[in-house]
Amino acid sequence: MRLSYVSNALSLILTDIGFVTFIPTLLALYYKDYNSILPFVIAGILALLSGIIFKYFVNKKSSFDSLNDIKRSEALMIVSLSWITVSIIAAIPYLFFGFSPINALFEGVSGITATGATILERFDYPKALLFWRSFTQWLGGMGIIVLFVAILPQFAVAGRQMFFAEAPGPTEDKFTPRIKNTASALWIIYAIMTLLCALSLWFAGMNPFDAICNAFSTLSAGGFSPHAYSIAGYNSKLICWIIIFFMFTSGASFVLQSRALTRRKLSLFWKSEEFRYYTIILLLLSSAVCAILYIQQNYNILDAITASVYQVLSLATSTGSASENFQLWTLDAKILLFITMFASSCSGSAGGGLKISRWILIFKYIKNELYKILHPKAVLTIKLDNKVVAPEVIRQTIFFAVCFFGLWAITAILLAVIEQNFVLGLTASISAIGDIGPGLGDVVGPMGNYSTLKPLSKLIFIFDMLIGRLEIIPFLVLFHKDFWNIK
Repeated sequence: MRLSYVSNALSLILTDIGFVTFIPTLLALYYKDYNSILPFVIAGILALLSGIIFKYFVNKKSSFDSLNDIKRSEALMIVSLSWITVSIIAAIPYLFFGFSPINALFEGVSGITATGATILERFDYPKALLFWRSFTQWLGGMGIIVLFVAILPQFAVAGRQMFFAEAPGPTEDKFTPRIKNTASALWIIYAIMTLLCALSLWFAGMNPFDAICNAFSTLSAGGFSPHAYSIAGYNSKLICWIIIFFMFTSGASFVLQSRALTRRKLSLFWKSEEFRYYTIILLLLSSAVCAILYIQQNYNILDAITASVYQVLSLATSTGSASENFQLWTLDAKILLFITMFASSCSGSAGGGLKISRWILIFKYIKNELYKILHPKAVLTIKLDNKVVAPEVIRQTIFFAVCFFGLWAITAILLAVIEQNFVLGLTASISAIGDIGPGLGDVVGPMGNYSTLKPLSKLIFIFDMLIGRLEIIPFLVLFHKDFWNIK
């Protein structure tokens, strides 16, 4: 691994993040909240200075052209350090509003990873800060590296390695040969859908500021809202259904959406095996929760449909916003919501979790292994969308699933012991690893927050949110001795 390559890439990313950090100052000026300008100016200057240090003090002679032959190990290091450093930059403004360092880092990491877990106990902070919470989710929702591959010409060649490092999906044909064009197309769709969501919420009666913030959080599958009671605070079914539509969109593959729109073939959606299962699973879970709400909770049918579809989509896509306090629902409904946390979104989406395509490959692998017990000499392949999936991809998928559930089990035990709360440990751990946001229980439930947790618990959550957003494998590779062959 060549440190010059890593420092060059980080200098580019930090410099651009520095300029982005100044954006909330424009909002502060608009609302004449001059006290909110300094926090973002300082954060931006620190990011810019860090970029300069990486470029000129760490490696004075290197050129950005060196990124053209970047290696896999270097890409993994760049991605890991990018998410860590950008999370720190995202946390800096919170320090100026009375947040402790660990709480500031928690909120910053939760924002940039689009998790949506919050330590906020009140929501009377300046609009610039509330905007920053949602805006960081929007930046991180599609992926930091995807953003910089789209806008920085220096990443045009190195982009494929960095794409893999940021989101190592279970399929090999996620991107076109022109990786920069793919990244640009994804961000164009992402931005257009965000704009449509904001306009729809505005027309539905939400004020412009809240509409923009909630649109950022919805399309990024993040869940932060400027309202203390999340989407439930707006008390509008129309707003709920607008967000339902855009949550469904954010949990579907943006690669598939780009392909369907550019080719003008909506039939491509249903031809996608992952999209079909994504839709069917969400419908089945929503129907089951709806039946429980209608029978056990005495909801009328429209309220039951709205509440069930909203919460199932919110948890499955890792958005995490709430249309109502599902902590008050019956145990049967909460068990189904807990299962929903594992359902996940599609590969290439803004959502977190295990991903539907991985579930498909895992179940097909199990089916083949059961068949081989009866027919030992059978030669079987696994296909996804009628394409044979390479054995290497299957092995990586199984490895990822083992690491995912292993990390969940370890984290759940640690949190249960530290907080002396088994439900909190069990649900909040998958919420952090899957970048979902809320868990179950009064403490970290849909109307709760993480502020009362012990500092060690918050550090565990910060770790889980980052490693969950990186999809575990890029982080685990850092512990292999061959990775640290530094030049």
